[in-house]
Parts: sequence; structure tokens; C-alpha cells
Amino acid sequence: MSLKQLLEKNNLTFDDKFYEDCEVFIKLLQQWGKIHNLSGRLSTEDIQENILDSLYPLTFIDNYDSFADIGTGAGYPGLIIAIAKRDMKSYLIEPRIKRVSFLNFVKASLKLENLTVICDRVEKVKDLSVDLITSRAVTNTSLLLDITQNIKKENSSYLFYKGSMLSEEIENAQIHDCKVVNRNDRNYLYIKGAK
Repeated sequence: MSLKQLLEKNNLTFDDKFYEDCEVFIKLLQQWGKIHNLSGRLSTEDIQENILDSLYPLTFIDNYDSFADIGTGAGYPGLIIAIAKRDMKSYLIEPRIKRVSFLNFVKASLKLENLTVICDRVEKVKDLSVDLITSRAVTNTSLLLDITQNIKKENSSYLFYKGSMLSEEIENAQIHDCKVVNRNDRNYLYIKGAK
């Protein structure tokens, strides 16, 4: 199945440019990934599944002007969202230099004017505040809410890509108003900011 078929089957539609960009991303990740150990899963099918995983929340979250992705690694979900939403100011916060080099290389290759890659730990980032904070497989929800205080606005929203421990994490973080959407083994935790 092509990436386009996979995404359209999940109610996600993008223009041809997006799919061309994804082809470049897949090739670059496969080249860099082998050398720099960026991601364990480098088959085209695995990467396409990760692209779908990154973009699936666009089917149920609001539109935002800006977002920051914490610990982007090989590009999920932040880089993929930045490719899909070129009108959205995008920040990828990643402390590991090899991964930052890869993200910057993709940024340059795809001419992603909307994207800024920050090589640091999120708690050390200054002078940044965004509408949406995303993170996939970085740490538990309580800690994520805690370490991102310095980049949130009063009404920022959160989108965390979580596994099976989510209900426990929601309880520990004492979150009362959130939406959880499940797809396969993935739980998407969406905490909408106060309007």
C-alpha cells in the first residue's frame, strides 16, 4: 500500500508536494538511520506507519499557529507535522546532536521555512511560547507537563503519543479534562488549553 492510500484510508488528505517531501524524508532517514542509528525501524512500511502515527491526530485536534515537539529524535511526530503543515510555526526540541544534524539536513533538503530545530533539553529553552506542545515516547505525562512549563502559553494545548500505561499516567498527573483517542496500540492524549 502506498503512503497516500494508507493516509487516505485514515481520513488524511494532502497535496502531491507533501508526498514528494515524504519520499525524500524516507530516503534520507534510511540513509542516515543505518549509519547513525536514528531509528530501529527503517523499512519503508515501518516509516510509513510512523508517518501515519505522527499525523493521525490531525483528524481530531484543533488548528494551531505554532507547536513545539519535545525529543523529536528521527522526526516523529514533529518533523512530519511540520512537513504536512507548512503554514504552522514548528519547533523541534532535541538534545542529541546527531539527531539534530539529521533534522536540520531534512529541513534544508525540503526548504522548510516554518521549522526551527533547537539543540537543547526543553527545560533549558528560553524565549519560546507555543500554542501546542507535542511529544512521543519521551517520558511520563506528569514530567512532560512539568518540564514544558517554560514554553507554554496560558492556554497552550498538549498532544502526547502514549502507550498502554496512559490511564495510570492521567491519574498520576491529575488530569481531569482530556480526550484520549486510540488507534492500534497507540493512545493519543489531547489536553485542550483553556480558551
